[in-house]
Amino acid sequence: MATATKTKSKNKSLTEALNKQVANFAVLHMKLHHFHWYVKGENFFTLHVKFEELYNEAALHLDTIAERMLAQRAMPVATLKETLELTTLKEATGDEDAQQMVQSLADDFDMICGELTEGIALAEENEDQPTEDLLVHIRTSLEKHRWMFEAYLAK
Repeated sequence: MATATKTKSKNKSLTEALNKQVANFAVLHMKLHHFHWYVKGENFFTLHVKFEELYNEAALHLDTIAERMLAQRAMPVATLKETLELTTLKEATGDEDAQQMVQSLADDFDMICGELTEGIALAEENEDQPTEDLLVHIRTSLEKHRWMFEAYLAK
């Protein structure tokens, strides 16, 4: 009985970690749309296209994580209220210039990568290799985007 409770507790922690990422990718998706629509300046053409590429990728990550949860009989968050309660990201303010948009996304990717590392550890504890692999793949992609944004910002 104690083992079953311990396993259930681990699964709950993993579900919570995955739900946080569902919320994060939902907010990131909207934030990227906002930046795509409102970016201005000399880098408009480059950033406009990049933000579109990234909101499409965010939508895929959102859907993939949510579907993984459903396959595990867990319930992904699916309302704006729940999303805003769980996310660790900040929404776009509408006052960002292009540089601030890029910095905000680099910071978001850094935060998500740290949280994904925690989720990877939880998946490993639960012997859930498919979830572990999924999170590693997403983290790898975000780390590359973060690096590129930091290079753009000359950091």
